[in-house]
Amino acid sequence: MTTALDPGFGIYVHWPFCLAKCPYCDFNSHVVRDIDQKHWAEALCQELRTLSKKQDPLKVTSIFFGGGTPSLMAGETVAAVLDEIAALWSIAPDAEVTLEANPTSVEAERFKAYRAAGVNRLSLGVQSLVPEDLKNLGRLHSVDEALGAVELAREIFPRLSFDLIYARPGQTEAAWERELQKALTFAADHLSLYQLTIEPGTPFQALFEKGALTLPEEETARRLYEMTELLCNEAGLAAYEVSNYAKPGAEGRHNLTYWRYGDYLGVGPGAHGRLSQGGKRFATETEALPAKWLAAVKQKGQGLVEQIEIAPETQAEEYLLMGLRLREGISKDRAGALAGTPLNWGALQDLETEGLIEQDKNTLAATTEGRLVLNTLISEVVRRLF
Repeated sequence: MTTALDPGFGIYVHWPFCLAKCPYCDFNSHVVRDIDQKHWAEALCQELRTLSKKQDPLKVTSIFFGGGTPSLMAGETVAAVLDEIAALWSIAPDAEVTLEANPTSVEAERFKAYRAAGVNRLSLGVQSLVPEDLKNLGRLHSVDEALGAVELAREIFPRLSFDLIYARPGQTEAAWERELQKALTFAADHLSLYQLTIEPGTPFQALFEKGALTLPEEETARRLYEMTELLCNEAGLAAYEVSNYAKPGAEGRHNLTYWRYGDYLGVGPGAHGRLSQGGKRFATETEALPAKWLAAVKQKGQGLVEQIEIAPETQAEEYLLMGLRLREGISKDRAGALAGTPLNWGALQDLETEGLIEQDKNTLAATTEGRLVLNTLISEVVRRLF
């Protein structure tokens, strides 16, 4: 089990293909109908082999297939990638292996193949339990398909999470309460609940700028967040991160590795990584366009377009940016060690007085009030400490 001071080592595998592009999504995803599964499996395995030499030996504590839509992968493709990882690294006995899935009937039929390949946690992109909102979000599944996929996944996988988006256009507090209460009756041990945000370059941004799409006002969004935390806590799913809720021990280990600023290797088009080697830490990024990534892997064995050493102060800043999303907060000693210099925690005293943070000798964390203005708070903390 990973901890705040031992965040583990994760491997992220990016599958860049979707059947349709959702209008709110700014992820590296591409609409493709015909995929050469064997060719892609071989390329992902090749990049794993090459990049495995770019980091100090570590035991793998989590693997995450993200996208795009990884549930468009054949079971054999997932198995080939997991077999390659097992051949290159030592795997922790309790390693978490997550695959993101869309809950259409066709993809749900692949669940048993993923489980046989070694996937032990499924993350379902449900997004809404309201038919009209599903349509507006560009989702291809129905509410019945989504709930059927949730029930099927509960039978097949030891662990299950699903996502919902709230603070949607026109959504009232009463409507979200009904929807979330229904979701909680289907939840297993984890829910990811995200407020809708307008991302640059998306169709939703174009609609927003034209006034054709409006989000709930700030005070309404605040009440929706507070209600979300309250209802999840009552159901036994504690808020361990600003958008994630879990039963004790069921927290998403792979994402905890990110938030606790552990090392992770990213493979596949557009994948990012943070790798340590020889006492230095590097940020990595691969070619985003699938065709260019494939060509690079064929030519060089990997698709890296960036491998930059991260300066100590930047490491400490990144640790704060990620760690303050967590209810547990960050370790002051580790932040100082990453920065390579003592940090002036006293500069945050008035933020504590305002009830936005809580700190003691060893830790710093955002309060419930602080999490309501988290992005602004993190920027202010970083500005004062550096």
